[in-house]
Amino acid sequence: MSKNVTKFAACVEYDGSAFRGWQRQPHVDTIQFRVEKALSRVANEPVDTVVSGRTDAGVHATGQVIHFESNACRQEYEWVMGGNSNLPKGIALKWVTPIVSSFHARHKAFQRSYRYVIFNRPVRPTFLNNYVTWFYQPLDERRMHQAGQYLLGEHDFTSFRAVGCQASHPVRTIKTLTVSRDSEMIYIDITANAFLYNMVRIISGALMSVGQGKERPEWVRNVLLAQDRTVCGATAPSSGLYFVGPQYDPDYGLPSLDNRPRF
Repeated sequence: MSKNVTKFAACVEYDGSAFRGWQRQPHVDTIQFRVEKALSRVANEPVDTVVSGRTDAGVHATGQVIHFESNACRQEYEWVMGGNSNLPKGIALKWVTPIVSSFHARHKAFQRSYRYVIFNRPVRPTFLNNYVTWFYQPLDERRMHQAGQYLLGEHDFTSFRAVGCQASHPVRTIKTLTVSRDSEMIYIDITANAFLYNMVRIISGALMSVGQGKERPEWVRNVLLAQDRTVCGATAPSSGLYFVGPQYDPDYGLPSLDNRPRF
């Protein structure tokens, strides 16, 4: 890296409901395209970003981490304020900070966390429509939590891997999985070393089947062992999914990323 180039880490928060996911794609509006366009205007030069974990269309993020390099001499607040003034509503830079050249937003993350939010009441939501998954039948969050414990540890998650997943192998390690309720909201919190394509949404759909009494908690273990996507059931909607953020070695000195959404 040239001595005139500085590497920066940044945190992006976004409402994914109006975008076709993170990754830049031709002819569609994506979050990466918008963020790079805004940062390029601040830098007065092209800026390319590397993301900690790509999100799909409709998925939100409270702690998405990126890194980028630039020749521009800008203060941290100038990146944040200038970037946000060029971003549309629904996307915001939370912080930008210089980082050592060895940092990599994706490769240096040793775990990632998601939260899935279910609005569990008979009447559909109004103002939360794009930000939760509505389920009108009663759900038993205790049974859902019990079922989720069968997924802890290192496993082949083929049964929870969407068709089209480009990961080189299906083995992942889920470190924590909890299901909790706060009034009409049910929160599924999952932390793993990495995730497969649609893995959290497929797991959430399976747990919802258990929560409504269609399946016993032990069924999730059988689904896992089957290593067959067709036995698992429907993928839960994207509207309830939030990428909470990655975790890095504390020596990097990055701000806290535990920003789990609550309603």
